[in-house]
Amino acid sequence: RRGEMAKSTQLIDNEVFRAYATYTAIVLLKMMLMSLITAYFRITRKAFVNPEDTASFGKGESAKKYLRTDPDVERVRRGHLNDLENIVPFVGIGLLYALSGPELSTALLHFRIFTGARILHTFAYLIPLPQPGRGLSWAVGYSVTFSMAYKVLKTAWLL
Repeated sequence: RRGEMAKSTQLIDNEVFRAYATYTAIVLLKMMLMSLITAYFRITRKAFVNPEDTASFGKGESAKKYLRTDPDVERVRRGHLNDLENIVPFVGIGLLYALSGPELSTALLHFRIFTGARILHTFAYLIPLPQPGRGLSWAVGYSVTFSMAYKVLKTAWLL
């Protein structure tokens, strides 16, 4: 067992795995930042969904007016949900891809394009930028994840 553990910890010596870890950390931190942005918008727009969150704005009926939806808060939430729908698959498929033995340059291209597309998607959502900017940035990131999944399946199943 001790030998097996040593082998698995040597992943950090693999350049592709280090690139995967770096870009995964970036997109996960970006996704976590969306939670803080959502909280910021909820507080500044005074739009809450839980009664206990309105306690600092009053009691009873006076606090109920803060239990509402706000278009800006909902826009940030939709961006965050889109991150969850796209970054979580990237994390799983990207790990399998990194372990499938791709060339470093190809792996970096996949990871960098995905990361850039997700960052652009966030700006397109928050600013908001006119379409098709957001849609294209989503499609690019989605295509990268699909490309990695294809490589994993091709390697594992010899497609």
